[in-house]
Amino acid sequence: MNASAATGRLSILGMGPGDPELMTLKAARMLRESPVVAWFCRHDRPGHARQIAGDMLPAQAETLRFAYPFTTEIPVSDPAYLVRMAAFYDDCAGQIATRLQNGQDVALLCEGDPFLFGSAMYVFDRLQDRFACTVVPGITAMAGCWSAARQPMVHGDDVLCVIPGTLDEAALTAALERADAAVIMKLGRNLEKVRTALRHAGREDRAIYVERATQPQQRWMRLADMTGPAPYFSIILVPGREDAR
Repeated sequence: MNASAATGRLSILGMGPGDPELMTLKAARMLRESPVVAWFCRHDRPGHARQIAGDMLPAQAETLRFAYPFTTEIPVSDPAYLVRMAAFYDDCAGQIATRLQNGQDVALLCEGDPFLFGSAMYVFDRLQDRFACTVVPGITAMAGCWSAARQPMVHGDDVLCVIPGTLDEAALTAALERADAAVIMKLGRNLEKVRTALRHAGREDRAIYVERATQPQQRWMRLADMTGPAPYFSIILVPGREDAR
């Protein structure tokens, strides 16, 4: 990293799973001190990380709202997906770089932890070699989920596997068969495929569905009791050994 003393610093702040009180003291302090604050969102929504921040943004701060060009409208397997998302992240990084080059510090907000399926990673990849970067870890969505559901996940030498629901059914099934405990993320339109994989792996009866953990609307239940679509902020937990006493 060859940043000069005259350039600003990029701080990527993990905002936690939803409850503002679950932000770290460091993230809250750096947010309040930042002259420029950026975050990602859907075009028609304010953005989850921004909502967590609430009134902590400095009144005089410049704000950069990065609206995704699409969310679920194009499947990840479509070649256009990677091309358009790469262009989007190039633009986001360019806007941040302009502020950093002008000597302004920038705080980029990211729900959960920035380096666990976080969009901020793609900006970090583009800027880390040119500018000073600080990454503040955050409480993960999965930690919020298993705490909300009061569900111990791993004991002793249990192996925990974090699985994206975007995998194909065979890959999901194989991962579930290998793991003692599992967290399945990126549900949405993948929910029924995930159910089938859990059934094939013999893990469906152990699966717990959690949505919007740590937020006012949070709820959790056995996956077998869950009906309807899964929102973006939802996760399936498959606990490890049943009795570790």
